Amino acid sequence: MPSHMTATEPKATPPGAKQIVTIRLDVDMLEWFKAAGPGYQTRINQVLREHMDAQRAGELDAE
Repeated sequence: MPSHMTATEPKATPPGAKQIVTIRLDVDMLEWFKAAGPGYQTRINQVLREHMDAQRAGELDAE
């Protein structure tokens, strides 16, 4: 470790970094995403990101 860094400094998270998580989803919803073919996890992430962005935009509009 370089001398200018300490063990307590958080590492910068690169844009687009992924983290493995466990999430419980309704069976029918998961089947619907999987039925569209490979990449269902990416599609779920995209839907969640769009929702997050819309929520954030709404927060900004309310100010």
